Amino acid sequence: MRPFIRLLAIYVYVCCACSGTARAEGAERQLPAQIRQAVDQFLRVQTAGLPGKVAYTVGGIDPRVVLAACAAPEVFLPPGARLWGLTTLGVRCNDAAPWTIYVSAQVKVTGDYVVTARPLAQGSALALADMALQSGDLTQIAVGIVTDPQAVIGKTLTSALAAGQPLRQDLLRSPLVVQQGQTVKLQSSGQGFRVSADGKSMTNAADGQIAQVRTSNGQTVSGVARAGGVVEMRN
Repeated sequence: MRPFIRLLAIYVYVCCACSGTARAEGAERQLPAQIRQAVDQFLRVQTAGLPGKVAYTVGGIDPRVVLAACAAPEVFLPPGARLWGLTTLGVRCNDAAPWTIYVSAQVKVTGDYVVTARPLAQGSALALADMALQSGDLTQIAVGIVTDPQAVIGKTLTSALAAGQPLRQDLLRSPLVVQQGQTVKLQSSGQGFRVSADGKSMTNAADGQIAQVRTSNGQTVSGVARAGGVVEMRN
């Protein structure tokens, strides 16, 4: 019986050692669920400021990928990526055994956007009656979609649009506040002084754009165009 007991004891020792090794190896691995949790937390914080109702899903991680355990995995956006529609996020570890993995995600933003309420001709200046709101997934619509009709009142269309077409920023032009050949008021101000003089604009400019102005003595200066035919000179 003694040889049998000795063999049984050896068997039990080997099984316990293997079990302990398996547990140690499991503890040293970065589990896919932990990576997904880090990505989920990153998305929750970074998408909080997006317009509309935000929903997102995190792509799967191959469970066969073996990564060393990381005390503080860092989630980041690769160059050129943005949290909009189908995107990719990176997760890296800067511990003694560094690694980097990439995880896909789908960000969906449901909200209102502006469409034309009726057919509009090129050069039309937008009024509130020309626009309507429509709801949908903003990530599936063209980049630069307008979401606030009040923000584009008075802007003109660079091309004709049919009714129901989404309004994009690249289709709009701000109205001119200074036109070429117009007499403008040059203004320069600083601490304790304000100077103004007349000049003639050499360029067209919308509010906030740079205008070139010729003064009465023939000098050419530049400044920021403002409503009312004013050009603010830079000091």
